[in-house]
Amino acid sequence: MKRILRDLRAVAMGFLLIAGSAEAHHGYAQFDTKTLVTLKGTVTDFHYVNPHSVVEFDVKDPQGQVQSWKGELTSPAHLNPRGWSATTLQPGDEITIAGYRAKNGAPSLWVTRIRPGKQRRAEDRWRNRCACCLE
Repeated sequence: MKRILRDLRAVAMGFLLIAGSAEAHHGYAQFDTKTLVTLKGTVTDFHYVNPHSVVEFDVKDPQGQVQSWKGELTSPAHLNPRGWSATTLQPGDEITIAGYRAKNGAPSLWVTRIRPGKQRRAEDRWRNRCACCLE
């Protein structure tokens, strides 16, 4: 009986460790979720892939220097019902993007909102699409 209880405890501990690892992957520990950052930029690439889609974009600082950024979004399975597809964002699109910046200072965001530039809002690929990605 003691051996069965010991084995059950070992199995339970294993499940707890696995569950903790899975939560760590889906957490936002690497992002500063207390400070929302909003940037205006130009899309350079869009990866509509699992487990997280990624938008790459360039932002000009006040001195005109270009910095390349990456924005991590949710998965295509969550974006599809909101009208998104692999062609929603295209290189050259002007966007306003908001999210939580990486704690280590890297030019990276966990995206909470993307809005197209004014010239793109009337295009068919933006009609009936939620301008946000996580709300």
